[in-house]
Amino acid sequence: MLFGNTFHIFSYEWKKSCFKFHTPYSDLSYALEAEKGGARAILMAVQVHIIKYCLFVRNREENIPLQGLYEISQTEQENALAESLGDILWTAGEGRKATVCLVTTDTYITPNIDYKVDNLTERLQLFEFFEKEAAQKFICDHIQCFKGEGSHGVILFLYSLLFSRTLERATPHVFNGFQKFDSEGGVQELLHGVLARSDVGYLHWNKQEVEHYRPLQVGSMLKTPKLPIWLCNINRTYSVLFSTNRLLLSDWKMEHIFDLYLYNGQPSQKKTVHLTVDTHSHHWEKNHCEESDPEKRFPSVEMAIRTKWEGAAINWNGAVPFF
Repeated sequence: MLFGNTFHIFSYEWKKSCFKFHTPYSDLSYALEAEKGGARAILMAVQVHIIKYCLFVRNREENIPLQGLYEISQTEQENALAESLGDILWTAGEGRKATVCLVTTDTYITPNIDYKVDNLTERLQLFEFFEKEAAQKFICDHIQCFKGEGSHGVILFLYSLLFSRTLERATPHVFNGFQKFDSEGGVQELLHGVLARSDVGYLHWNKQEVEHYRPLQVGSMLKTPKLPIWLCNINRTYSVLFSTNRLLLSDWKMEHIFDLYLYNGQPSQKKTVHLTVDTHSHHWEKNHCEESDPEKRFPSVEMAIRTKWEGAAINWNGAVPFF
């Protein structure tokens, strides 16, 4: 299902990927380390839920200072990871069940000519849970299986996600509701999108897609989530945007001028980037008109934000724009 055949196996980068935090009590103590490669998309998707837990689940205040994300211990990091992984799996199982995959010493698949051994997939054991808290406690008790060096933690979580969601219910679409699609044979196919507002959101910007007039349209269910946290796919690189104000998306007056924070997981990022968004000035094109480099005139991070807040001016507060 992942690779389209049974001969392709996970690369070295995938196999070494696990859920590893930055140093506790540091400017990035809430953040997972994410190197380049396919596993980074999974890490950033989990990062969204870790921020959700740290800002809005364990705290009930409306507006939490960013400093609160810096004062996280190793135990709190592990709790946040377990809660987040369990939350994602339970949501994938539509609030009915979650499946957690761990590696055992036993082999459950007999090698044959049609299957390439990867010394991981054939040793999986599945644990099913029908209560969210039980799944989260099990993950917490086995947290080293996801965060330890050599644990293959990201692959184990990806497999857990597939089994929790089941292969029949997976859908790649990000538009609202349903859309009809005419396939080659003239048969109409019904495509399933997003049916309800998510807790966390998704923004998408790809320069090449826009240049070829094929931009992906993300629906309002994902652009306007219940909580102000977004997984961002910007030029096929994943990052996270978030606000510390729980009520940002509940009152349009708060969306005049507000702060967003950006974490992209790259080793070069040493602290959270602070952006100020002004949705009423509408002078953003004028500010960049002298720049000859298109990326400096229209930084992709800013263009991604403008898919949600059209025409907004964005101040990087001294940081150098990237992407």
